[in-house]
Amino acid sequence: MRLVTVEFDGAPRVGVSTNDGVILTAYTDMKDLIKDGEKGIENARALLESGNPQQGLKLLAPLTSPSKILCSGINYAAHSEEDEHAKLPVEPSVFSKLPSSIIGPGEAIVIPTQDCQADYEVELAFIIGKTAKNVPKEQALDYIFGYTVMNDVSERARQFRLQHETIGKGVDTFCPIGPEIVLTDELTDPAQLRIRTYVNGELRQDSHTSKQIFSIPVMIEYLTGMFTLNPGDIVSTGTPAGCGAFMNPAQYLQPGDHVIVEVDGIGQLVNPVAAGWKV
Repeated sequence: MRLVTVEFDGAPRVGVSTNDGVILTAYTDMKDLIKDGEKGIENARALLESGNPQQGLKLLAPLTSPSKILCSGINYAAHSEEDEHAKLPVEPSVFSKLPSSIIGPGEAIVIPTQDCQADYEVELAFIIGKTAKNVPKEQALDYIFGYTVMNDVSERARQFRLQHETIGKGVDTFCPIGPEIVLTDELTDPAQLRIRTYVNGELRQDSHTSKQIFSIPVMIEYLTGMFTLNPGDIVSTGTPAGCGAFMNPAQYLQPGDHVIVEVDGIGQLVNPVAAGWKV
């Protein structure tokens, strides 16, 4: 099953995505459905038989109020090799993004200042379905609600030059996610997915989740050994080689650019790039 958040009568509404359109649920916040556990999932699934699909609804970010957004810093060896600042990790490298940076499909990635070096990073992300603490890797996948696509947009100037990781990763609009959340009943093997980035139609990143250094079960075991993961928390699994910062010359995002990040089995997340200053 695939879930989305759409705009309906001027407000967010959670829906079930089908080939014929979106079937609206009673939920206005995806996190509330997630917190309801199996009851929430079964209520949504029942609509597949009785619901009335609607077309033309605007897609929003599927989830906007996680208590945490955790991201893997280096989880593909090829990305480590292209980044002179990075070393191959011996344990998962983790940082946070701010929930206020989330945007949805079609919304603009806004570059805040003219000296900002904005970069793209395609990533597979997963959403926690139930409270997780000290979870062994053998049970880790049972704690996942579903999967989505994230573009971990990064401000390289401050991230690298000033070592400001929070600013480098937490800028408003620098966390596009979507277009859907694919539940685990439909996406059963997250280690077998091709991931790609296109900028203005040019293929920039092309890899496979099988190349991750740390698998999702290993990440969950590691993270939950340190702190509690809550229903609705988002965890992203790292980006492969091909980021604009490491091209020669560097190719940072510019106002007017068009970015597509995609993960097979989930879909394409498309966002334009805009200037945060008067042009």
